[in-house]
Amino acid sequence: MATLGQTQRAPMKGTRRFLIMALAMALVIVAGFSFNLAMGRSSFGAPWPYHVHGMIFMGWLGLYLVQNISIARGHVALHVRLGQLAYLWIPAMVAAGIMIILISLRTAGGPFFFAQNEFLISNLAGLLAFGGLALWALRVRRYSGWPRRLMLVAMSVLTGPGLGRLLPMPLLMPYAWTIAVSASFVFGIAAMLIDWQRDGRVHPAYWWGMGINVGAFLGSMALAYSQLGYAITESVLAGTPGAGRPMEAFLPPGFAM
Repeated sequence: MATLGQTQRAPMKGTRRFLIMALAMALVIVAGFSFNLAMGRSSFGAPWPYHVHGMIFMGWLGLYLVQNISIARGHVALHVRLGQLAYLWIPAMVAAGIMIILISLRTAGGPFFFAQNEFLISNLAGLLAFGGLALWALRVRRYSGWPRRLMLVAMSVLTGPGLGRLLPMPLLMPYAWTIAVSASFVFGIAAMLIDWQRDGRVHPAYWWGMGINVGAFLGSMALAYSQLGYAITESVLAGTPGAGRPMEAFLPPGFAM
């Protein structure tokens, strides 16, 4: 038992790069939302659903960081116990994300620099890709190399909103959504390159994870710009203030950077 305890407390090999990537993604997300707050684009006076959404998402960010730190330091038992929270937190993340997408669209039309059909359908696809990859990461065999890689790709999906708040979105119209999502792929690509440099090959978890991530984005964009995609978006907006703005990205009258 003593030997087992010592093994669990010993730092685990190969975890440093995952911890660095986790910190980098967390920094992007926190920086993006902090920048928006500092610029006056968001405030603590937002309606309560935004606060619920923020608490759930920031709670997940904290859990993800603690999980990477705990396994890097060899606290396996703590890592496993905290991992059980993810089974509840991931569905809560998806539900909170869907809630805010719908509220943002229906009350304010969504961010003006995104087309509404992109913001609705591709956003939902990204949330589902995150949820699916994260739950898959929880279910695969421990220590196989799959869980942490799938979770890294899942987490990279969530960097899109952070990057979108750091990039000059109005200047990137009408490709702002595509650019923001594509920028989030950098983390998965960087992780694949690290694998290649370290091991001489890319772990299949990354091929599957990034394949699902990129595939969900491409498929969602094709759907968003189909007749069905427009019809779905119009039905969501029907009878709400959000229907008063153009479907495509646009600059509001008098807007200035």
